[in-house]
Amino acid sequence: MHTRSLRRAPLALALLCAVAGASLTACKPGDDAAPKAAAAPASVPAAAGVGIDLAGIDKSVQPGDDFYAYANGTWQKTTEIPADRASTGVFYTVFEKAEKRLADLVQSLQKQQPAPGTDARRIADYYAAYMDEAGIEARGLAPLQPTLDAVAAINDGKALSAYLGSTLRADVDPINATNYYTENLLGLFVAAGLDAPEKNVGYLLQGGLGMPDREYYLSADKDMAKTRDAYKAYIAALLKQAGDTDAEKKAQAIFDLEMKIAKAQASVVDTQDIHKANNPWPTAEFAARAPGIDWPAFFEAAQLAGQPTLVAWQPDAIKKLSALVASQPLQTWKDYLRFHAISHNASLLPKAYADLRFGFYGTQLSGATQQRDRWKRALAATDGALGDAIGQLYVKQYFPATSKARVEAMVSNILAAFRDGVDQLAWMSPATKTLAKQKAETMKVGVGYPDTWRDYSALEVKADDPLGNALRAAKAEYAHQLAKLGKTPDRGEWWMTPQTVNAVNLPLQNAMNFPAAILEAPFFDPAADDAANYGAIGAVIGHEISHGFDNLGAEFDAQGRLHNWWTPEDAAHFKAASERLVKQYDAYEALPGLHINGQQTLGENIADVAGLQAAYVAYHKALGGKPAPVIDGLTGDQRFFLAFAQAWREKQRDAALRAQVVGNEHAPGQWRALTVRNIDAWYQTFGVKDGQKLYLAPEARVKIW
Repeated sequence: MHTRSLRRAPLALALLCAVAGASLTACKPGDDAAPKAAAAPASVPAAAGVGIDLAGIDKSVQPGDDFYAYANGTWQKTTEIPADRASTGVFYTVFEKAEKRLADLVQSLQKQQPAPGTDARRIADYYAAYMDEAGIEARGLAPLQPTLDAVAAINDGKALSAYLGSTLRADVDPINATNYYTENLLGLFVAAGLDAPEKNVGYLLQGGLGMPDREYYLSADKDMAKTRDAYKAYIAALLKQAGDTDAEKKAQAIFDLEMKIAKAQASVVDTQDIHKANNPWPTAEFAARAPGIDWPAFFEAAQLAGQPTLVAWQPDAIKKLSALVASQPLQTWKDYLRFHAISHNASLLPKAYADLRFGFYGTQLSGATQQRDRWKRALAATDGALGDAIGQLYVKQYFPATSKARVEAMVSNILAAFRDGVDQLAWMSPATKTLAKQKAETMKVGVGYPDTWRDYSALEVKADDPLGNALRAAKAEYAHQLAKLGKTPDRGEWWMTPQTVNAVNLPLQNAMNFPAAILEAPFFDPAADDAANYGAIGAVIGHEISHGFDNLGAEFDAQGRLHNWWTPEDAAHFKAASERLVKQYDAYEALPGLHINGQQTLGENIADVAGLQAAYVAYHKALGGKPAPVIDGLTGDQRFFLAFAQAWREKQRDAALRAQVVGNEHAPGQWRALTVRNIDAWYQTFGVKDGQKLYLAPEARVKIW
């Protein structure tokens, strides 16, 4: 869940029983129903901590017709999206709390004037440099000039290949990516090998686009066509601002090159197919396998010449991108690289450049009408460069040991619900059950913060060099990743900082991270009762556990090895259930004519269904056999499901919604909340009947695990 959504990486859990259709083995009656209380529970006043936004509920809507609108309708009608945001919702609420805390921490360091060479001083100086708008204006393009000169000096294919290699950077995890794209032609991801997880290897990834996804270039949708026109105008305007002649002509050539790059790229769905990614290529064979790039020059410049093998994650795309390096005019490549150097760094250049970039990426692509305050952008940039250094300060001040212990207990309960559920699966073979439970038992769970912290002592930060700081931070991250090549993977390594409002499952490590910043109300509220906490953060925890067993996670064993540990019969059952969920989400229309892609979002939808069911079972076990209290007229089960739906409340601008549907592996929150229609207990809790819009017959409810 990168920034706003749960993993992938961004990124199904074995439950009590599995039913994917009439032809599959059905659960025994009552297997996932709510336990019956021996006596009616007593009513408890609201002061006990309901954990639900009662005012946000719209009781004019029937839960069985639109549960999202029932749980969030009044909130949806009365909430305005901030002018500087593409969306708002629970994630934004929790993010704002973390942002305010980070601001207090960072700004207090500036007042303290920490000693030179300390992380505290690096944080203070990075932030101060970003905030120095007068200095940025005065320096103009000068800080970027060495980069622009390097582009101008490219005089042949070998030099072009070397430049592309020299600018190779550490890239996002393709398994956990959210809105994955990179303006560099290729990216490097370092992680455990798919076949041999005892050693880290390098994965080469496709890139090269200035817009979020290949569909922005290829789609026939009229809104996408308008965005393409706006992008060409942005390219021309930025080049003109930088003093280029023939800016419109160059912009067209750059756009045409990116169109070819888009056609060369693999789709999101293909990129998610781990078997298509498992392509170890000896570096000596890249020239023969993907002719076009001068690979020896590329690898030398990228500091990869000593690597015997790299994995081509999207092999066909890498072949086609390499061919484009040789076939397209050298001057077009130079113009393309010049544009992207300016565009990528525009926020650290004079205001005219930053405003042009915001006009396209902020307004056109996301619908935001106002730039975020400078201090917020400075804070985000500092956090991106020195995340672990800030994280140590954050958890010391804002994450109490009591919260860590309580969340760890919830994780333990939900994992136990998973393991118990495996034993009750009628359709799964004993051999597969044994391996599934082994994987669950060996999952490494990180709550709050990592055991070890990043060392930033080699990173030079200057209070008067914001662009230089950013460039050096990117190189430092690349060096950090290179240093892991060939080493034994650290299963305890975190891929998020503690102050990140997110959570992630890492299939290559068989591990999960739950950062401190997401463990806040309304996801997790120490003052709320268990029903709300299990419905909100419990479902998040269940979601991440479930990713170890979704359509991707089920491909990895307990050691993080790409290994088929299913019997053919079990695999067939899983596939049939998955296909039912694909069709369910294919039917949802996010915008007129734009449907959610059920295959693209399958892993997340599996994790939502399985995770919610696991959290529900764990919640009832946490009651210890006692009836749940009624609080403000809501039963425990009602609070549980309402907390889940309210955790996914979200209001997006159309441009942002379109971007998510086209290129993201998560369905928008409004439709994630409808996961409840696959949970039997929800029907009993809210009296949902046949004929209501969300009603699914018992045999049509998807139960992956």
